[in-house]
Amino acid sequence: MNLVLARLTQVLSQKCKYALQALLVLGREPSDDLLLVSDIAERENLPKKFLEAILLELNRNGLVRSRRGRGGGYALAKPADAITFGQVVRIMDGPLAPLSCVSVNYYRKCDDCKDEETCAIRKVMRRVRDAIAHELDGTTLADALASKTIKAAIIA
Repeated sequence: MNLVLARLTQVLSQKCKYALQALLVLGREPSDDLLLVSDIAERENLPKKFLEAILLELNRNGLVRSRRGRGGGYALAKPADAITFGQVVRIMDGPLAPLSCVSVNYYRKCDDCKDEETCAIRKVMRRVRDAIAHELDGTTLADALASKTIKAAIIA
């Protein structure tokens, strides 16, 4: 199972990784502070134009808020402990499930499956999906920021 999970973690798109990086940057800031796209891009060495599109998508989905003009920028729309990695991955990349027939939110029957109830592949992939969902839905931005802070304190 760990080998399967390790392989599936490589499936995250660059777009999703950048979204998570940007959200973590915003999560480190006080909730009233707005950051410019260029500041976020510079801090994380991300392509600015791509990041703009990502932040617009996160804004449309209610994870960040924005203000235009002078003094404008982006901030988290919710507290960091209310945004999970699972939410971000679903917004950026779609279903967590490796097969559509085991997806909770995007279920679709497999065309080549004769009987879902006895399908051995489906049973294994359901466990994989459940493990991925458990980790991603159970991990908030605040959790990730706290673990990074703990690691930095241990190294120092």
